Amino acid sequence: MTLAAQAEREIANDLLTATLAAEAEGADPAPLADSVNRTMRRALELAREQRGIKVRSGAYQTYPVYDRNRVARWRVRQELRIESTDFAAATALIGKLQSSLVVSQMALGVSNETRKAAENELVAEAIAAFEERARLARDALKAKSFRIRDLQISGGGPIAPRPMAARAMLAEGAPPAVEPGTTRVVVSASGTVQLQ
Repeated sequence: MTLAAQAEREIANDLLTATLAAEAEGADPAPLADSVNRTMRRALELAREQRGIKVRSGAYQTYPVYDRNRVARWRVRQELRIESTDFAAATALIGKLQSSLVVSQMALGVSNETRKAAENELVAEAIAAFEERARLARDALKAKSFRIRDLQISGGGPIAPRPMAARAMLAEGAPPAVEPGTTRVVVSASGTVQLQ
């Protein structure tokens, strides 16, 4: 007989990720690129000073904006990505950076360490749920006993951070408000049992 069971738990989100961007638009791409490069250099210097925040560069794009099949102007955009489990420090940094960058995305999720710890705790619960299901099947079919022939345990895989609405550029000192919420972590047990 093939059976499946699972154990799940809501755990507090402990990871904030955000993508901010320096953007410029105009007739000549060279001065636009220079402006974006200077803005991003200042933003990176400020971000690197913060403790407990991982910072890395993201996409860099220069592309034309068309109007009636003609290049009307150019747009230059470079991203800065930050990641932290310290929500207060991350949102304070975002507030400072919003004077020169726009927030294109902010998301909350569970860090790999927290997810793995939760999955490890749920393994025993998933196995117990599988065994309980096997006992129910044994009793329903009036068998004397059962033996587990094969058992697979699987976690929910990587949990994608939950996106939050992007906000427009704000004055420095106005960090975004964040409510962490929770994420559901699931561990499944599936396999076959032999009824005797």
